[in-house]
Amino acid sequence: MDRNPSPPSSEAEEEGDAVGSTVYSKHWLFSILTRLIEVISPEKSEPSVNPEEIQTELDEEMENDICKVWDMSMDEDVALFLQEFNAPDIFMGIFAKSKCPRLTEICVGILGNMACFQDICMSISKDENLGQVLLQRLCDSDSPTLLETSRLLLTCLSQPEVANIWVERIRDSPSVYDCVCFIMSSSTNVELLVKVGEVVDKLFDLDEELMLNWIKSGTCQSVGPSTDDSPEELPDFKIVPCILEAAKQVRSDSPEGLDVYMHILQLLTTVDEGIQAIVQAPDGGKETWTLLYDLICHELCQPDDPPIIVQEQKMVLASILSVLSAIFASQTEQEYIKMRKSKSCFLFYMPLIGSLIRILQYMEGCGKRSDDNSKESEQEETGKAELKEEDFHLKILKDICCELLSNMFQELTKENTLEGLNQGHLNEETCSCAFQNLLPLYFTSVESFLEVLREADPTLAENLEKRFPSLKVPT
Repeated sequence: MDRNPSPPSSEAEEEGDAVGSTVYSKHWLFSILTRLIEVISPEKSEPSVNPEEIQTELDEEMENDICKVWDMSMDEDVALFLQEFNAPDIFMGIFAKSKCPRLTEICVGILGNMACFQDICMSISKDENLGQVLLQRLCDSDSPTLLETSRLLLTCLSQPEVANIWVERIRDSPSVYDCVCFIMSSSTNVELLVKVGEVVDKLFDLDEELMLNWIKSGTCQSVGPSTDDSPEELPDFKIVPCILEAAKQVRSDSPEGLDVYMHILQLLTTVDEGIQAIVQAPDGGKETWTLLYDLICHELCQPDDPPIIVQEQKMVLASILSVLSAIFASQTEQEYIKMRKSKSCFLFYMPLIGSLIRILQYMEGCGKRSDDNSKESEQEETGKAELKEEDFHLKILKDICCELLSNMFQELTKENTLEGLNQGHLNEETCSCAFQNLLPLYFTSVESFLEVLREADPTLAENLEKRFPSLKVPT
């Protein structure tokens, strides 16, 4: 059975019975709302009916009809009709009394469609009781219900007129943090993880205070999802491990989801507390670094990809490199300082240097392509606007890439550099690309690296000095 069967083609049999400008019948819709009330309030005159069975199961006809309403609620006239006849209040009663996951899912889904319209979204958002009940749905054990609840929240958070209402409500509801962390750390449902990630990303982007609160959370046992009347104690969640677990789940199946979770990590690094949450994790932040390193070195923007791939991956690349740069630049963790100075650090960092240079090389290819496109589209204003936006994002990626590369150049020793040369990460072509992009802003870093290179490979250093005369040592 399809989740959302097609709505009835025409139910309006009597003049004036149509909902707005649609062909849907007011009478039919009202009858469905009435039946919904009966589902959670069975008549007392039917003692042979087991209320528990009514609440846990929907018959096929009822499910089909409610799914039709779900589809129809995407029409503004239908959504307004449902609002007029207090459908949100009926749904709130269902959330409170029903034990049928499918019924709950559909009702939340209908509310999600209704919330796409500004006035209805405002009404739903201002209803404090409904708002709290909806947030409680995040503690549901049913994945489809969680998905629809997340979709509804994201819809509301995306409307500036009501976003602050939800931010404040979520900030004042500690259970939201616990339930979101529980989902991110334990769910294998990629679609759900992506949508929950979008909610968290939107929340952090909208409100730094809430983000700081969540960074600092996880200091006590919390109440979370439960399958019976007794609440279940959740683990002592920390935000970073939960984000990492979700990212691992979505990385293979959802590029969009990976982008979302990398951006969440990037948002964390915009505040000192977020950086500390990463580098002061029990593993010293190694899990974060290892995941991001693996993505950059083994999955994204690979040698067998066409250069244009950097255009497609520019957003996720920028997020990942921002986090890596923040971790690398942090001097608060002695473990990192030791790791950088250790003999084996090149095994961890040298492939990353190679990947950074490859990204810069690919961007040069995209730059040439952009120049050609700009000449061809001088008459097209839309094309120019899109080109400028692409250039802007690529510039951000380049800036982040160059900053991290310059910092890493300053850490290399003669031994590290020799290994980089032997492994093919460093040669005249890659070094020239790096110097071309780093100079003149990062002159000190390039000069530091070149000094080490003179010891490791004098011939290569001399060739680079010829290409870049400003680096040549006076004799």
